Amino acid sequence: MQSQPIKRVVAGALAAAAVITVVSVGTPAGAITLPAPQNPPTNSADALAQYRAAAQEAEKLNEDKLKAQDDYNAKQADLAKANGDLAAANQRLQAAQAEAAKFQVVVDQFADASFVSGAQMSRMSALLTGTSAQDFLDRSSALAVLAEDKNRAMQSYLDAVNAAAAAAAQATDARNRAQAATDQSAQLLNDLNARAAALQAQLDQLRQLSSRLTAADKAAQSDTGGAAPGLPAPTSAAQTAVNVALGKRGSAYVWGATGPTTFDCSGLTQYAYGKAGISLPRTSSAQSTFGKAVPRSELQVGDLVFFGSPVHHVGIYIGDGKMVHAPDTGDVVKISPLQNDYSGARRVAY
Repeated sequence: MQSQPIKRVVAGALAAAAVITVVSVGTPAGAITLPAPQNPPTNSADALAQYRAAAQEAEKLNEDKLKAQDDYNAKQADLAKANGDLAAANQRLQAAQAEAAKFQVVVDQFADASFVSGAQMSRMSALLTGTSAQDFLDRSSALAVLAEDKNRAMQSYLDAVNAAAAAAAQATDARNRAQAATDQSAQLLNDLNARAAALQAQLDQLRQLSSRLTAADKAAQSDTGGAAPGLPAPTSAAQTAVNVALGKRGSAYVWGATGPTTFDCSGLTQYAYGKAGISLPRTSSAQSTFGKAVPRSELQVGDLVFFGSPVHHVGIYIGDGKMVHAPDTGDVVKISPLQNDYSGARRVAY
């Protein structure tokens, strides 16, 4: 019979494992000395200025919505991974429990066979009960084999118990991560819906303001900014991105659009650099952490330039203090001076 301390330890480990259940979140070449930055007009009596101010606010809200969407998608991926880990851990747990149960039968048999009529099986008992020296050797050899089998069975049993305990711990961790991801996903979804509602309200305001725009105002919005400086980029990838973006001048700004015919600000930069073989994150805030930071005094053609704090707008620097960008709703992809709320630059092709 197996000793009670061993059985209690094993039974406790297996019981703890069994409670886990599945849950289903120097200035370099090409650097340009910049002129004083400019902004669009801000006279509140100017209908176009009011429209542009409202459109810029809508762009910020759109950026917030895109970021909230990215956060939600990332948390959904976390949830899927946690549930996958949980299912795998429970499969390992069930297999380990079955293995432990199998070897427990063997261990119990050895334990029961260790005592026969009150006499422990040992080489001494073999000597005392043997009828000859050869009989003793034969019995000793058999006992050695039995002891080896017993030790092997016991080790296999303990390995299975330890594997069950490890799988139980992994399942507990995965279950906790899945629950946390579920809760956080719900919060992020609420945030996403709130930001989408705020953006829609701003778009409604923009539609009202658009009725006040004159033909001259609308022509100003359609202006593509004149000729590009024509300065070369330092790398072929950067040059490709610049050329692609410049080739999209006149394309309409549309929230959430990533090309090939309409764009928002980060959609244009992502599209242009995608054609150069460089994959950028979706939002301007995420792009503002991509690549390496560049001081304003060292800007080169092809660098991403960012605006706002937190970042809400991005363009591609083309030299001479100018950028190509998708400004905001009602506007088109164009060349513009860098704006007053410049907040940094990143080099993604080097």
